[in-house]
Amino acid sequence: MAGQRALLLAGFLLPGFLLSEAAKILTLSLVGGSHHLLLDQVSQILQDHGHNVTMLHQRGNSFISDFKEKEKSYQVISWFPPEDYNKELKENFDFFMEEALGDRFTFGNFLSFMELLGLQCSHFLRRKDIMDTLKNENFDLVIVENFDYCPFLVAEKLGKPFVSILSSSFGAIDIGLPNPLSYVPVFHSFLSDHMDFWGRVKNFLMFFDFSIRQWQIQSTYDNTIKEHFPEGSRPVLCHLLKKAELWFVNSDFALEFARPLLPNTVYVGGLMVRPVKAVPQEFENFINKFGDSGFILVAMGSMVSNFQVDLLREMNSAFARLSQGVIWKYKPSHWPKDIRLSSNVKIVNWLPQNDLLAHPRIRLFVTHGGMNSIMEAIQHGVPVVGIPLFGDQPENLNHVEAKKFGVSIQLKQIKAETLALKMKQVIEDKRYKAAAVAASIIRRSHPLTPAQRLVGWIDHILQTGGAAHLKVHGLQQPWHEQYLLDVFLFLLVVTLGTLWLCGKLLGMVVRWLCGVRKLKKA
Repeated sequence: MAGQRALLLAGFLLPGFLLSEAAKILTLSLVGGSHHLLLDQVSQILQDHGHNVTMLHQRGNSFISDFKEKEKSYQVISWFPPEDYNKELKENFDFFMEEALGDRFTFGNFLSFMELLGLQCSHFLRRKDIMDTLKNENFDLVIVENFDYCPFLVAEKLGKPFVSILSSSFGAIDIGLPNPLSYVPVFHSFLSDHMDFWGRVKNFLMFFDFSIRQWQIQSTYDNTIKEHFPEGSRPVLCHLLKKAELWFVNSDFALEFARPLLPNTVYVGGLMVRPVKAVPQEFENFINKFGDSGFILVAMGSMVSNFQVDLLREMNSAFARLSQGVIWKYKPSHWPKDIRLSSNVKIVNWLPQNDLLAHPRIRLFVTHGGMNSIMEAIQHGVPVVGIPLFGDQPENLNHVEAKKFGVSIQLKQIKAETLALKMKQVIEDKRYKAAAVAASIIRRSHPLTPAQRLVGWIDHILQTGGAAHLKVHGLQQPWHEQYLLDVFLFLLVVTLGTLWLCGKLLGMVVRWLCGVRKLKKA
């Protein structure tokens, strides 16, 4: 078995060693938060495996309040949007987060944010100096990320092949995969792959809502496309998405429902998981206070710096009802002075999330449901209580509940007693831990690590000159051909024509027989 695995590994990675020289790869990071952290990890992995990587990094509004630059081994080209735009974007994003944390998130809020990202894209494409620099570098490959559509337009403008990373939940955008509505849930339908009749009805109707919303989101870039692409060669975003050589999906079979995939779709969930280190002594000292009761980790993502006071009060009160210690990523300087912190709670500016999730005494992970956090929880077999805020987080936690290694609770439902009961339920019912461990086994038992899959497939398309051999021809067909509507129409016309002709012939025969009878009678 070990020999077979070694042969498989060697066979998969051999193309990388056959490359005559390192490829020049451009990664585009034009939004911050977990999206930038994922692109940073991808860039670092490819640089470590011998490629020459350059990242175009948009500065000035990273959306991570405590983000600190670290030294890179790959090259970075920085771009700063205009100051007045940055101010407008920050105000919009602060309002966006305030509405989300107040449980008032609407699709209109999201569209407003996407319109500003479309405007940001126009600002960037006007920077002839940077675009000329990128063109002169003559990159072999561009790597983009799906949240912002601008990287797709930049790759198209450069005329270079590109690979895309789906950082959000599977199904958040249409990338051309087969989508049988009988068992593949539509994004934000909150269904599983086990649907009853009414579930299938809901899924069918939600498909049209999803399609309309996709069109609305992509329309926020219409002005940018009109400004920067000449008439007659303007890309259509829904077509551009399907032009990607590969789609790397930041998820795993341990979380996703089984569904049809195309050859150029590859799971790489777990890229952000790093080798486990010993936790710093200050955390170890706190954990030791609670002995076998263990501790709970609370981390609500990189973009959340403040909670509303009422929400903090309810969460703090809920934690006080538990026998476990609670390590909570929350800025002490932002903690309200009129709320006395529970004695079993430690709040910190920063924490080593991956290392704490790997700690033998962890009992539960309370998270916003971001994909990177879910992947780390699965990696270490830790059950989850999710508090989704916006975006793909509710969908991610719907999968967690379907896989039975956690539960979710809406912001508007958070009261001290309710949250405490949810946490106790997951900690005390061993079935949640067993399901988390089962998911971890699925995640860990792949013959190749996420990084090996990423590098192996990148090397494969570089050596073969692209991924044309992995793309189904159906992605190039018009929609009426894909769904055989022309065939159905043809067969319908032939059938109706045949029936009409048969009817005519039958009428002629009947009239002839009637004529013969009249002649005989005469």
